[in-house]
Amino acid sequence: MGTEISIALARRIALGAQGFADKRPAGRVDRRHFRRALDRMGVVQIDSVNVLVRSQELPLFARLGPHPRTLIGDAMRAGDVFEYWTHMAAITPVELHPYLRWRMGDDHMYRSVANLERRRPGFVDEVLDRVREEGPIVAADLDQRAGPKGPWWDWDDGKRALEVLFHDGRVAAMRRPSDFARVYDLAERVIPAPILATPTPGEADARKELLVRAARHQGVATLDDLADYHRQLPTRCRPLVRELVEDGRLVEVGVEGWDRPAYLHPDVVRPRRIAARALLSPFDPVVWYRPRAERLFGFHYRIEIYVPRPKRQYGYYVLPFLLGDELVGRVDLKADRATGRLLVQGVFGEPGVDAGAVAEELAAELRSMAGWLGLDGGIVVTDNGDLAPALRAVV
Repeated sequence: MGTEISIALARRIALGAQGFADKRPAGRVDRRHFRRALDRMGVVQIDSVNVLVRSQELPLFARLGPHPRTLIGDAMRAGDVFEYWTHMAAITPVELHPYLRWRMGDDHMYRSVANLERRRPGFVDEVLDRVREEGPIVAADLDQRAGPKGPWWDWDDGKRALEVLFHDGRVAAMRRPSDFARVYDLAERVIPAPILATPTPGEADARKELLVRAARHQGVATLDDLADYHRQLPTRCRPLVRELVEDGRLVEVGVEGWDRPAYLHPDVVRPRRIAARALLSPFDPVVWYRPRAERLFGFHYRIEIYVPRPKRQYGYYVLPFLLGDELVGRVDLKADRATGRLLVQGVFGEPGVDAGAVAEELAAELRSMAGWLGLDGGIVVTDNGDLAPALRAVV
């Protein structure tokens, strides 16, 4: 193992790599700011839960503050980004397309989708022909069921066929603003022609490029961290990481308190301080890999959407609160669109934090978020959580 760095420096490096050493824009936010934020993150995970705002919008707010909520859609329509299974479903820079083609050649992650061609030979090609003739289309246009849809995972074969084609890269998708449904069309009608014409690298080289990019986006990372960023398997990545170290594309270090080697990008920046203030989506790259959040911040975090209400510890949709270079609290938020209010359904501080100081900063961030979301009916703080009294006193 190489030189050891302190855990405090590791946190600053990680947050700086994600853009939290940068000041938020002071004026109008535009596509240049979006691109800078995306360059820091590399990908933006998509999630359909909309209790506060769709999750892919929150990482931009965390880094840019209030901004036009059309930025992602505008970038997709301009051909700057596309959606793919990068870190789960994710907004991805188009230049990554060649480095993901090896994944497009693999079987789909869901067996019922991967087995469709065996069950219904030729059906996927029939659906592709229909997209070619009628696209763009949504899955409902191919509904094979006589009755109403079941739960979201109860896909019909039309949806499965579109997902096969999406996974294979033969079709690409936009998102319909009204209901967030995927709208499918031929890849050549969505992905810019120069990107599609870019030569496809070998799988090992493509995987290495993703690992190097993951190191740049994370600043300092273990093998598991690097692999998870673009959802690769650590067992496949281990020999590739060794080769990247030998080639000087990654630098091996130790991190205080970590029981395994870590890796830096050679061009890593080591910020002297982080003066961030941000509410983080459950799917923000800073916290989406929970073991990493625990190693970096001592922050045990689990999303409780699927936990029965009586068993929830902190709440339904809980956002970690970043202040400086530490995660100092967690806030259960909901947008009450009917009344125009931002509901703080629970607010909890981490052990040892200054409740008054955290509440002041959190209140400012909540006011900014409420304004961004057009919630002008006020911020309502319930009694739930040890920070509730201090927060209620200053909102």
